[in-house]
Amino acid sequence: MRFPTTSAARPRAATSRPTSASPAAASRRTPSRPWTASAATWASSKESTPPVFAVIQFPGSNDDRDMCFAVKSALGAEVALVWHKRGELPPGTRAVLLPGGFSYGDYLRCGAMARFSPVMAAVKRFADAGGPVLGTCNGFQVLCESGLLPGALLRNQALDFVCDPEQRVRVEQAAAPFTSRARPGQVLRIPIKHGEGRYVAEPAELARLDAAGQIVLRYCDAAGETTPDANPNGSVGNVAGVRNAAGNVMGLMPHPEHAAEEGLPGGCDGLVILGSLVDWLERAR
Repeated sequence: MRFPTTSAARPRAATSRPTSASPAAASRRTPSRPWTASAATWASSKESTPPVFAVIQFPGSNDDRDMCFAVKSALGAEVALVWHKRGELPPGTRAVLLPGGFSYGDYLRCGAMARFSPVMAAVKRFADAGGPVLGTCNGFQVLCESGLLPGALLRNQALDFVCDPEQRVRVEQAAAPFTSRARPGQVLRIPIKHGEGRYVAEPAELARLDAAGQIVLRYCDAAGETTPDANPNGSVGNVAGVRNAAGNVMGLMPHPEHAAEEGLPGGCDGLVILGSLVDWLERAR
């Protein structure tokens, strides 16, 4: 699989700022860009080495910084937050991460409005060219709404908000780029927190996904059994994560970025997924 490189960014001309400005002019100034785990944001960075992981930030995202921390601090990879209004990914982007949260307040449907953000056109081009894209929780919802992943995510069956730091999932497919560190049947402990995580698909489509190896994770108990009691939201077939036919786009409701440190309830099992992606990028250099 060849992953794409994004087009080079146009250099910004240096501009001088006046030492003083009227209140009206000050009110028109562009707000400061969001925090990033790299030395500077993509918008203002003058570093010659571009970030590797682009973490997309929508209005209402709230796991973006956690994702940056997990990728940079736990795995040592470079990351940058990319504001949703940008029409291109940072130059040199090699992986895209869509984090959890409540993009656009979850109005209409979860992810339904985020799919129209300018950055999603760039994400789709990146994915269509073979670039790896991972969406967690709300990011999974955005990928389904955007047509990059099959199926849909609806309100939990019990109409509740589930939050479980001890949720277990069973690895159905252990393959690059997202689960190569796992083994088939391995049980991972990865936190969940969502109100609209019930995965649905038509029976024929679900059978096709299963036969094609596109169901990557299923909710299970500690013994690896996919029982109804182990299903936190009523997802059909206990589905917790799926990938596209090409295998380079994956979405999951659990939060691997919240399972990246020893000593915390989530443990480190999330690094099985995030670390698999880092491994794949290293091999693809």
